[in-house]
Amino acid sequence: METSGGRRVGRPRAVQRPDSGLTPRAELLTAAAELFTTRGYAATTTRAVAERAGMRQASMYHYVSGKEELLAELLESTVTPSLTYARRLLADDTRAAEERLRELCRTDVELLCGGSHNLGGLYLLPEVRTERFAGFHAVRGELKDAYRQLIAATVSGGALAKSALDLRTDLVFGLIEGVILVHRSDPDRSVSEFARATADAALRIVGD
Repeated sequence: METSGGRRVGRPRAVQRPDSGLTPRAELLTAAAELFTTRGYAATTTRAVAERAGMRQASMYHYVSGKEELLAELLESTVTPSLTYARRLLADDTRAAEERLRELCRTDVELLCGGSHNLGGLYLLPEVRTERFAGFHAVRGELKDAYRQLIAATVSGGALAKSALDLRTDLVFGLIEGVILVHRSDPDRSVSEFARATADAALRIVGD
């Protein structure tokens, strides 16, 4: 059941928090992002997420099925914006592929490292390898293929055999996702500077 404001009716909130303007589901995602990246996924209970979001544990299940659903949505949120942008870049044939590839690398790194929480670090969780996260892996696979298409459209990439193109794609995509570990070890580093340097390195891998 929902109120006229769109909020579902459940048990009273455990803690009355100032109105954030977020929906209850968004509040849970925000709480999960903070706790998963600070306490760790395995160490975070659904009760802790609910309390951090200002609601009772029983109320939480009105909005999500549990921790796995929250983790899956958080993971997909780190990939979907980049995939949307990559599709736009692929459709833009007015600019050189090298320029578009550089821009995708830069914006992808900014997305992975520019948020309030290092959500990219969640990629490394062993739980993410399970079938429950097939949606995340499917979107991630589409993004990787977009990188491959842009690399193939560059002058250097267009001259590569399939095996060499696949290798360059693996290396570039690995570099972009690898920034998660570097950023975690030095979180105060300028994200924009970090993104530009990573994009430059990616183009050197391609050969441009």
